[in-house]
Amino acid sequence: MKKLAILHGPNLDRLGKREPDVYGHATLKDLEKLIRAEAKRLGYTTVFFQSAHEGALIDKIHALTDTGIAGFIVNFGAYSHTSIALRDALSASAKPAIEVHISDIKKREKFRHVSMTAGACRAMVCGKGFPGYIEALGIIGKYL
Repeated sequence: MKKLAILHGPNLDRLGKREPDVYGHATLKDLEKLIRAEAKRLGYTTVFFQSAHEGALIDKIHALTDTGIAGFIVNFGAYSHTSIALRDALSASAKPAIEVHISDIKKREKFRHVSMTAGACRAMVCGKGFPGYIEALGIIGKYL
């Protein structure tokens, strides 16, 4: 089975509590359960990692790349809009990545409209809530 990494950035550990009108009431654990079940159905194993620290996310990308991860599904949260370092880490991994945003970044504040990390990804899914991760699992299969 191919192994996929699902990486989450700052504040995603607050799902269910943070801005429920934007992100809903389900938690990160609920999301992981949903992803794990669909990934298994598609023949993948998954590893999950969440951090509010940019360097920890970069270190995890490097470590997973070195251990043979097949690809990444990422939601770097606010770092998507600011982090060239995360973009470089994904690019350097040479592994396919799909970026996911629970909310539609184009319909939010102007500073959220551009994702710096998207350029290192094969596709972006945004504004579809948790089902966006299921869509990302389908998309990444085309690149593995």
